[in-house]
Amino acid sequence: MENYVPRLRQRYQDQVVGMLREEFSYANVMQVPRLDKIVVNLSMKDAIQNVKLLETAAEELTLIAGQKAVITRARRSIANFKLREGMPIGARVTLRNVRMWEFADRLISIAIPRIRDFRGVNPRAFDGRGNYALGLTEQIIFPEIDYDKVSRISGMNVAFVTSAETDEEGRALLRHLGMPFAN
Repeated sequence: MENYVPRLRQRYQDQVVGMLREEFSYANVMQVPRLDKIVVNLSMKDAIQNVKLLETAAEELTLIAGQKAVITRARRSIANFKLREGMPIGARVTLRNVRMWEFADRLISIAIPRIRDFRGVNPRAFDGRGNYALGLTEQIIFPEIDYDKVSRISGMNVAFVTSAETDEEGRALLRHLGMPFAN
């Protein structure tokens, strides 16, 4: 298991680094943008009334990511939402290294093609520093989730944090890794 290299990481090392060096004419291999981490985040407004919903959603997120989800709590009170500081409101997983590459591979090659009426992900969802955010509307697109046991369909945000300096470099990195951007 110690020699195991995920399929997508192998592709990055063998093909993508060379393509990006050629495309942006980097002098050094260390200048080539890489995937640093993937953060998967979900929040539920119904968790204010029923914490059990959040616990099941966190368990599903743990199944999807392959790493235990952390319950996130409200930072401040918002009276209009009946939300008090410290109440559990969501779940989050930060993936790095092998788990990050495995999750990215499953997301790009299995989960995204299962989205209904899919025409490509938004190519403009970059933050100005080469990081990409992707919103998913249902957790049932992942094969790890048993459709019959899902009590509630919930969406999630997936943030790809890269070492790219610009959006163009980040877009090129994700495109070469296989992210299906819309035209």
